[in-house]
Amino acid sequence: MPSLPKLLGKFVDLPFRIKRKFHRIMGTQRVRTRYGVIMRANWSDATFRMCYAGSYGTALADLISLRRRDFLFLDIGANQGLYSLLAARNPFCRHAYAFEPVPGTFSLLRDNIAANLVSARITAIDAAVSAKTGEAKITMRPEHSGSASLDNATFIHGGTEETIRTIDISGIDSLLPSEGEILVKIDVEGHEMVVIDQLLSSRHLQRIAAIFYEVDEDWNDPAILETRLRAGGFSKFVRYGTGKHYDILALRGEP
Repeated sequence: MPSLPKLLGKFVDLPFRIKRKFHRIMGTQRVRTRYGVIMRANWSDATFRMCYAGSYGTALADLISLRRRDFLFLDIGANQGLYSLLAARNPFCRHAYAFEPVPGTFSLLRDNIAANLVSARITAIDAAVSAKTGEAKITMRPEHSGSASLDNATFIHGGTEETIRTIDISGIDSLLPSEGEILVKIDVEGHEMVVIDQLLSSRHLQRIAAIFYEVDEDWNDPAILETRLRAGGFSKFVRYGTGKHYDILALRGEP
């Protein structure tokens, strides 16, 4: 028999579950997520379902949405574009740059940008940020687009490989205007060390005010990541989540 907390959770969430079932039955092409942005319905994908349900929490969404100073946003591992879309809705965001290397996911990203009428505010780049510009093999699971990884094929059971394009920091630096603070989100399934090292060698490093990155202790040593970021001038680290899989916000002063 289900526990009382589980029963209460299902009761509280009933309206959302009804809406989700309605959309699936009706074949709705685009839906509004709990974060307020519109996304192409992609019910077979766990990442989309989490975006729709608001399962990623509000830490990064609030950092982006509530900011009241001009900023540029780098979305490294953009997937279907949730955080780039939130940034584009903030009038203080001068521009967002969304990096997504998997072709099928990139197609969804572009469609979501168009659906939210923010094509002029987001540049979508079909490449992964890595140590060099070129090509690489990425491992992914079709039922969970957010699990795509350049580094951890052994952790992605039942995954398939695809060749994708990569871009190094020189390619990113050439995209960015010469002024404005920069906020960065990194979600690259174990490739965080490589991406952070690239950012630390950017000519725009001193303008990066905050980096929000995912940590999985099976893939990366969080102490090494923090040490490198401290060497780059980041002095405050805020943790969101418990266990071995969580998020960190690294700050250079206040965001």
